[in-house]
Amino acid sequence: MAANMYRVGDYVYFENSSSNPYLIRRIEELNKTANGNVEAKVVCFYRRRDISNSLIMLADKHAKEVEEESETTVEVDLTDKQKHQLKHRELFLSRQYESLPATHIRGKCSVALLNETESVLSYLEKEDTFFYSLVYDPSLKTLLADKGEIRVGPRYQADVPDMLAEGELDDREQAKLEVKVWDPDSPLTDRQIDQFLVVARAVGTFARALDCSSSVRQPSLHMSAAAASRDITLFHAMDTLHKHNYDLSSAISVLVPLGGPVLCRDEMEEWSASEASLFEEALEKYGKDFNDIRQDFLPWKSLTSIIEYYYMWKTTDRYVQQKRLKAAEAESKLKQVYIPTYNKPNPNQISSNNGKPAAVNGAVGASYQAQASLIGRACESCYTPQSHQWYSWGPPNMQCRLCASCWIYWKKYGGLKMPTQTDDDKLSSSQPTEESHVRTHLSRQATQGTPVRNTGSPKSAVKTRQAFFLHTTCWTKLARQVCKNTLRLRQAARRPFVPINCAAIKAECKMFF
Repeated sequence: MAANMYRVGDYVYFENSSSNPYLIRRIEELNKTANGNVEAKVVCFYRRRDISNSLIMLADKHAKEVEEESETTVEVDLTDKQKHQLKHRELFLSRQYESLPATHIRGKCSVALLNETESVLSYLEKEDTFFYSLVYDPSLKTLLADKGEIRVGPRYQADVPDMLAEGELDDREQAKLEVKVWDPDSPLTDRQIDQFLVVARAVGTFARALDCSSSVRQPSLHMSAAAASRDITLFHAMDTLHKHNYDLSSAISVLVPLGGPVLCRDEMEEWSASEASLFEEALEKYGKDFNDIRQDFLPWKSLTSIIEYYYMWKTTDRYVQQKRLKAAEAESKLKQVYIPTYNKPNPNQISSNNGKPAAVNGAVGASYQAQASLIGRACESCYTPQSHQWYSWGPPNMQCRLCASCWIYWKKYGGLKMPTQTDDDKLSSSQPTEESHVRTHLSRQATQGTPVRNTGSPKSAVKTRQAFFLHTTCWTKLARQVCKNTLRLRQAARRPFVPINCAAIKAECKMFF
């Protein structure tokens, strides 16, 4: 019962195609539609097979740099099989949301931010476990790191010297030390200081009444007094009092100079109503990711201004109202949903009726010869010839199949359980030039999920369409070798409409034969 109960925050498998791997999503909301069905609002995760090769190279480069810079990384010697399967466990987080029917859920999984202090084998040892370290933007086609930076160094931490002994002189440069801004041992009493702060608030309220822009933002006396009572006014008053050596008469004269009362405004007053709306919209989308908020919504604001506004905004009545509204919406939404185990047969199952194999990949009307080619064919991943259930895999004309175990692995992890022959060849560096081009092409096909025919021959071949070949006569082959300088095949291929000098070729052949 608990295994089929799905809640908000769970990482789950979604099936959108009977032949493709599962989608990995995180449930954000569970909503009931008008017709009674349940839809899940989910956050999208992407696999390596879902992004371009250039971004995969960037991800590998980032992983290598992190491994070199990290001092706590546990070094583990991985086999080729483990390296192959580890790539299937890597995901890329996105900020993209979508709604999917809850009935398409096929199980739970676990997704976590990559922990550099643990061995990567811990992800392989656990079933249905994935990790991520980068954020993928499907619209911009970019990858960004999704973790904070530990700021270490003199720019961020203070260098605390040893405690001075009694009577020892302080030889530090006083100019580099912090400046004293308040003296708790001042000659003024607490009552006198409080009275001065009341005067400062009154001056701030009067200054807002004289200022046209402030009178628009705070049309009532109550709102102006509330704005004048915030920290920016009190900090200015205390700083003024300290700079004038706690002389009340001198400090009051500075609060109200000849030009009029001093107006001190913080971020809450500096921001316009449209900017505040943009901030609330960005906060709803990105949360407390202030860098993304500034980049996509408020590029003309500084990061300090946005952070300062956020913490002031949390003290307003508008924040309290939105928090109550969200709590009421959360109460009305579903907390969990029960999805029974999906037991319907997969259309890719290969069954035999009276000794005749069924259609592969739904290819109804295929010839019996094409279907019979599956009899005795080994699994494309683990090469086992026996399984209690077989599944067709890849394009219909490939006639490939997977055993039950490898099919489940394909659906969950989006790849073959065992490295293909082309993957092993790609790891070897000492290959002939012509053969390396062929193997590179095969590796690229295997990476993109195109099946590679396992015929038992040491030379695998990718068959993506009906096979054909051009038959060349022995004399033509011989002419290509003997008349290399005259033919110049590469130049002729680049200029196909320039006629070849057949007379010169015949004359050169007569010299040898």
